[in-house]
Amino acid sequence: MMMKLQFRTAMFAACLALAALSANARADEVPLVTVEHWIKSSDELKKAYLVGIANVAQVETAYSGANPPADTQSVVPRMVRGLKGQTLDSVREALNKWYAAHPDQLQRPVIETIWFEMVVPGLQKPK
Repeated sequence: MMMKLQFRTAMFAACLALAALSANARADEVPLVTVEHWIKSSDELKKAYLVGIANVAQVETAYSGANPPADTQSVVPRMVRGLKGQTLDSVREALNKWYAAHPDQLQRPVIETIWFEMVVPGLQKPK
């Protein structure tokens, strides 16, 4: 339990440092991770990317507390609902499988694939 807390604390600190360093970057300067990057990455690097996305969602969820933003104000609540039941490994494996089936999509951003191939279908599942 203590190790998990230390890991989360370290990841949170790393995310804050990254956010502080990139705060002045313009949107067109922030590189999007594409399928091409994904397929060339190790499993550890892929998992680190997914941990970063998960941390952003966790920070916003914690910040909003009992008053989550409306779906029109943030994609995070929908992302959390759409990915319910998924793990980092299941998302990584699903992405690997989707990319293997779609080799013509090398320039597609990974976050776009997560959204349209996992989150949106996850939102359609009966509650």
